[in-house]
Amino acid sequence: MSTPHPPRLWEGERLRTPALALGASRALVHSPRSIAHCPLPIPPVPPATLPPIMSTTIETTAMASSDRTRKRGDIARWSQTLIPTAKEAPADAEAPSHKLLVRGGFIRRVTSGVYQYLPLGWRVLSKVSQIVREEMNAAGASEMLMPALAPTELLKETGRAEDYGDLLFRFEDRHGRDCYLGPTHEEVITDMMRQAVSSYKQLPLNLYQIQTKYRDEFRPRAGLLRGREFLMKDAYSFDISLDGLNAAYDKMYQAYVNVFTRCGLDFTVVEAEAGPIGGSASHEFMVNCATGEDTIMVCPSSGYAANVEKCEIGERAEPSGGFFVGEPSGELDEMHTPDCPSIEDVCKFMKVKPKNMLKTVVFKVVKQSEEEEKGYPGDWWVVAVVRGDHDVNLGKVSAISESKLQLADPAEAKAFGFEIGFVSPRAAVGKHQTLMIVDPDAAVGMDAAKGKPMFWATGADKKDHHVKHFNWQRDLGKDPVAANKDSADCFFMTGSIRNAIEGDPSPRAKGVALEAKRGIEVGHIFKLGAKYSSAMGFRVSGEDQQLHDVIMGCYGIGVSRAVAAAVEMSCDDDGIQWPAAIAPYHVLITVMKPGDAKSAEVAQQLAQEISDAGLDVLIDDRDERPGSKFKDADLIGVPMRVTIGEKGLAEGAVEVKLRSDRQSKGSFVAIGEATAKCVEAIEGT
Repeated sequence: MSTPHPPRLWEGERLRTPALALGASRALVHSPRSIAHCPLPIPPVPPATLPPIMSTTIETTAMASSDRTRKRGDIARWSQTLIPTAKEAPADAEAPSHKLLVRGGFIRRVTSGVYQYLPLGWRVLSKVSQIVREEMNAAGASEMLMPALAPTELLKETGRAEDYGDLLFRFEDRHGRDCYLGPTHEEVITDMMRQAVSSYKQLPLNLYQIQTKYRDEFRPRAGLLRGREFLMKDAYSFDISLDGLNAAYDKMYQAYVNVFTRCGLDFTVVEAEAGPIGGSASHEFMVNCATGEDTIMVCPSSGYAANVEKCEIGERAEPSGGFFVGEPSGELDEMHTPDCPSIEDVCKFMKVKPKNMLKTVVFKVVKQSEEEEKGYPGDWWVVAVVRGDHDVNLGKVSAISESKLQLADPAEAKAFGFEIGFVSPRAAVGKHQTLMIVDPDAAVGMDAAKGKPMFWATGADKKDHHVKHFNWQRDLGKDPVAANKDSADCFFMTGSIRNAIEGDPSPRAKGVALEAKRGIEVGHIFKLGAKYSSAMGFRVSGEDQQLHDVIMGCYGIGVSRAVAAAVEMSCDDDGIQWPAAIAPYHVLITVMKPGDAKSAEVAQQLAQEISDAGLDVLIDDRDERPGSKFKDADLIGVPMRVTIGEKGLAEGAVEVKLRSDRQSKGSFVAIGEATAKCVEAIEGT
């Protein structure tokens, strides 16, 4: 069979306002682990990528040699802003980010998996978007906007109308036209480019957008982490050669490092599977946090990192006696195992440990061309065998079998002789269009630790039945040792076909074990190659006057996911601790007696000074109890709090406190020194 598509800121000179450099300096100081995990070298962030961070009002000032601009921060009053904080989280909220973003008045649910961004949430989202936009522009990409609504006929050209399945928001308009809401825009932009570009002289190009996307998740969960509507940046590069793609890919890789560093995120870059986007290579950018939904496998010695689907496993030692070799542990014992839908249920019923079960998974080969259909007529199957406590990795099975695969339909498989749910390795024997691949950990005949035959249990190839004491040499029906060594037997082999787990040997450092971490995916880049251009007929004339498929790359950032990931990464029992670069405001001025003229005057004076220094300020001027104000301050997570009270004012001072400082109650500083203190503290966070 043919090889398948995979299933699925630095200042040249010191800035006039020190606080404006925080978008770069803070994150680089506080993300050392992320730098260590990046497989490509990371040079200093170039000067073009550090514009001032938060501001809307621009004041032009005369400087010695040239005109410069200084941006002021925003000033807002709590009493004039919608910030509906709450003591309790929604009943359906489980993830910390979901609970805190709702309780802090950042987002509100409209319907399942769909949220509206209230003023605080919108400010955070806008700041992340702006950092993304600046870094993409600095990397040479051009911003555009594509429609969310598109004709499904575009997806049909690449086969993704079926691949997306129920995840696709698909419907007919009033004229009966088949339409969809875009989960991504590969087909839409390829269609546009094939109409606008015809020569290699017009390439390379990199186009991007920041836009709402849609996926009809069956069970939306965790607030912004897995919704049906979300904000995403997607970029697409177009080149005439693989060398051009590699150069574009490296630029995007660096731009992503810059983005997530500026956002103040602690992240790891991992090798990843391409999934439904497709392509030849991809990397994921994962925010490190204990509550992450994804598992990352890391080699502590080499820095190698990959998600579990992509992670390679280092060389595993062959059993001393060889694979499959060993006497039976006992007579084959068939057991009736009713109402046991999972491996765990079967093991409990049979009183067998999962590591002593053989899990057999059946896949059907998907033909990708008429040539394949002619060369391999009929149905072809791949049977994968792993230990019961391991998971079969579809990508690895596809790679070894050199076929595109899908899980077998139970009815079709049964007609071919596979009783799905109860299949044993024996079921593959004698089926001439069936390849069996056994993972090394399952191809064991002797229990070396116990010095006796390996005990295996497996399916009995009939409904609701399993067997104990399966033996490879006695029960397979063919000599597995000879079959595994004989290259002529192309229907039987051993190979690494399972997901990696913690403790597996590192593929990059001999004698070192892989470690497992948790993370949240916030970015993903792909080398698409000619996958979409070939399918959609996007060809351009080359220097040789011949037509060539355009070589593409695809680069996505989950903007709304990054907001949620920042909360998951940095929060405590009292609320959120925003990285300063993306905080809704940098400084919260809490006025203890809003009706007091002196307090109001000092609050306005400080707010203006802090704003002039380039920081955003929120004044809490509500007529509320001090305790309630302090709780809300911790909840919304503004990095710096300035408290104006009678005691301090009597001495010409205000109290300043970092949100991240849980050990102290803050310190009093003179009113005239408060702005410098805020700038210094924010830069140092």
